[in-house]
Amino acid sequence: MADTATPNVIRRADYAPPAFLIDTVALEFDLVPERTVVRNTMRVRRNPDASHAANLELMGEQLEFVSAAIDGAPFANAHAHEHGLTLDNVPDDFELTLTSVCNPAENTTLSGLYVSGGNFFTQCEAEGFRRITYFLDRPDVMATYTVTLRASKADYPVLLSNGNLREEGDLPDGRHFARWEDPFRKPSYLFALVAGKLVALEERVKSGSGKEKLLQVWVEPHDLDKTRHAMDSLINSISWDEERFGLELDLDRFMIVAVSDFNMGAMENKGLNIFNTKYVLANPETATDTDFANIEAVVGHEYFHNWTGNRVTCRDWFQLSLKEGLTVFRDQEFSADMAGGARDEAARATKRIEDVRVLRQMQFAEDAGPMAHPVRPESYVEINNFYTMTVYEKGSEVVRMYQTLFGRDGFRKGMDLYFKRHDGQAVTCDDFRHALADANGRDLAQFERWYNQAGTPRVSVRTKYDAAQQRYSVTLTQGYGDAAPAARDTQKGPLLIPFAIGLISNDGRDLPLQLEGETRASDATTRVLEFTQTEQTFTFVNVAQEPLPSLLRNFSAPVIVEYDYSADQLAFLLAHDSDPFNRWEAGQRLATRELLTLAGRAATGVPLQLDDSVVAAFARMLTDETLSPSFRELALMLPSEAYLAEQMAESNPAAVHAARQFVRKRLANALRQDWLAVYEKHRTPGAYEATPEASGHRALKNLALSYLAELDDPAEAVRLASAQYDAANNMTDRSAALSALLNAAAANGGSVEAQQALDDFYRRFEKEPLVIDKWFALQATQRGSAQRPVIEIVRKLMAHPAFNLKNPNRARSLIFSFCAANPAQFHAEDGSGYAFWADQVIALDAINPQVAARLARSLELWQRFTPTLRDGMRAALEKVASQVKSRDVREIVEKALA
Repeated sequence: MADTATPNVIRRADYAPPAFLIDTVALEFDLVPERTVVRNTMRVRRNPDASHAANLELMGEQLEFVSAAIDGAPFANAHAHEHGLTLDNVPDDFELTLTSVCNPAENTTLSGLYVSGGNFFTQCEAEGFRRITYFLDRPDVMATYTVTLRASKADYPVLLSNGNLREEGDLPDGRHFARWEDPFRKPSYLFALVAGKLVALEERVKSGSGKEKLLQVWVEPHDLDKTRHAMDSLINSISWDEERFGLELDLDRFMIVAVSDFNMGAMENKGLNIFNTKYVLANPETATDTDFANIEAVVGHEYFHNWTGNRVTCRDWFQLSLKEGLTVFRDQEFSADMAGGARDEAARATKRIEDVRVLRQMQFAEDAGPMAHPVRPESYVEINNFYTMTVYEKGSEVVRMYQTLFGRDGFRKGMDLYFKRHDGQAVTCDDFRHALADANGRDLAQFERWYNQAGTPRVSVRTKYDAAQQRYSVTLTQGYGDAAPAARDTQKGPLLIPFAIGLISNDGRDLPLQLEGETRASDATTRVLEFTQTEQTFTFVNVAQEPLPSLLRNFSAPVIVEYDYSADQLAFLLAHDSDPFNRWEAGQRLATRELLTLAGRAATGVPLQLDDSVVAAFARMLTDETLSPSFRELALMLPSEAYLAEQMAESNPAAVHAARQFVRKRLANALRQDWLAVYEKHRTPGAYEATPEASGHRALKNLALSYLAELDDPAEAVRLASAQYDAANNMTDRSAALSALLNAAAANGGSVEAQQALDDFYRRFEKEPLVIDKWFALQATQRGSAQRPVIEIVRKLMAHPAFNLKNPNRARSLIFSFCAANPAQFHAEDGSGYAFWADQVIALDAINPQVAARLARSLELWQRFTPTLRDGMRAALEKVASQVKSRDVREIVEKALA
């Protein structure tokens, strides 16, 4: 399972088209867990656009070679080796039949064909197909597939693969078969099969052209009652894609299958999407509002791949953001439209804020670390390590900038041209950019730099007001600063940055915007400036009073804005900015500034004190009933400890934790009556509804409960949380109550109420794996104390009968939650967290290198911490580097140490 070979660096500049192409594939599977026989018949021909090669080199891993035949005759010149199969001196055009054997039962990597819960599943992206059969396993080799599955009918009554079911029937030996045909050419990474004891929720819908389509959500029988939301999300996704982009479901049926052992969230295999159960199963008792929202987003994401990823796919893996960045943007727009439609900007802003919070906390950190890379990477050792926040989330921001520049209609025109030109092809990020440029009559050559420059750009802003001339000048300067070392190696010139701006008068109104040289002011009060030079000045005229600038409205580009707002100005923007995103942003800036000051004091032992103006700003937001509950919840949520630590010149998680807890406690005590009033006002009695409105009320109510748990005397919070836990008719309220009880108990080293709720939670849900994941995660992320460090709780839970390291969801719920989401406890000065991390990375590397590599990234920013922590992290990294064998983990730790 381990790959101990010296890693080879694969470079984008070395791309060459394949020497051979495969036009058709006929696969036959005799499915047996320990010994599955695969017969693969392919029509192969030389590629006229590639250099001549005498031999055909096919990829293959963990396979037993049985036989090869060309045009029906045995072929002796086939040589199996560790990385594939070489066929010497093959003809120009021929039929190749290969027979091989794999062992799905022993495949703990969950890549290729594997067994989970007694059922067969596949995961082929990025390079899993080569674990199923010998093949040209690269995305620019596209073929049509016919798949025949044979298996025991008693053990595997359901047999699924891509496309449309053409034939099924019984075989004389207690087995049965099914033959599937996918009429669309696809790369091997989109192949899928499923076999097992499953049941389906079915719906039939009509497409825009009037064709009937069969939709199925396949799960294990005991989970059928948790599939309705996933089905509704699929139906909504199909309708949205037709309406927004004119893209219709192109197969007779569309299937979703849920599996509990899965490395990723989900996979967009053509017509047969395979999902982690986490993103399919939901009912009010077992899933939170966040789970419901995530299921909608992920179902949408994988369905939207049917066109942006499947019908048009990547030429090579360096182009991964071509499909992933574009499809993340599409699922974000879908979720925003589902929440607020196209016109409710306040509701849409809530989704935008959530997305930017993730980008800043995770992708900006990635940009500042050793794994920093452009949206279109230039090289990699292991492609699985490049399913990153940069490729996905920053990639989606790059796509969003096209829409910001051209508007919805212009973006749609570009998408239409993209599909017209490239349907059925494997293409590049440049092809997408050219389609958007040509459709809108623009030269976007400069825009390519967004794809090939690493690091987070910084835009510094200077302003000047000339009262006599009524002119207001805004000077923008772009660069990267010292926090993005990768940018120094990749920077090729200034970016085209769409920089949205508004000007606000001293009474809180938006001012009309007229740039120098224009004959009249624009009707719009937000202007998108096309910032294309290293330094550029934009001058607004007829500005009757000195305004306050509202900068980078709706986060119009993935950059860091540097402008020295005063605390009073931020409070003014928080109260008055008409742009909902920037209103939230002002509060975050205000809180971040105060928290970093307090963290600096905490690090040196200086007593902490919070300015009353900050408390007053939070009080105004908390009691402003003109704002939606969901917006207020986001605005009142302090920046995370991980994000704050990254803003420090030398990260000090303990000091950040002390500062953040001080502010939470101060806000809790100062606004106690307001929190109680909000808690009571935003209860949601009656049956649970997973609507954005109801979710917003629960979110604000449960945020109030979390603040009340910080009171000097938390008795009232414990009473409220206990009552809420006992009366809850939904997982959102139950888990929030349990979290509040755990945190209220932290200062006292535990409490009877918290332990009773934990025990009850487990008893209620021990047969619900996804809920038990929450049980593990809540304990791993609790605050802890000197008397009761969380590392001891986590180590004890590792021995719990319900814990299984081989299951990615369970590993993430406990180990990842502690290492990535509990910084104050993980970064303990005694190094216990780092020793635990090293042990788990090494253990996971032997089982599932992809999951191990994700965990390995927890220490990649080690050089930015205080000296004591740096020493501990370096020792842990060196221990891992000396023991792991996979390319996946070695690439991470070696880059970190370098």
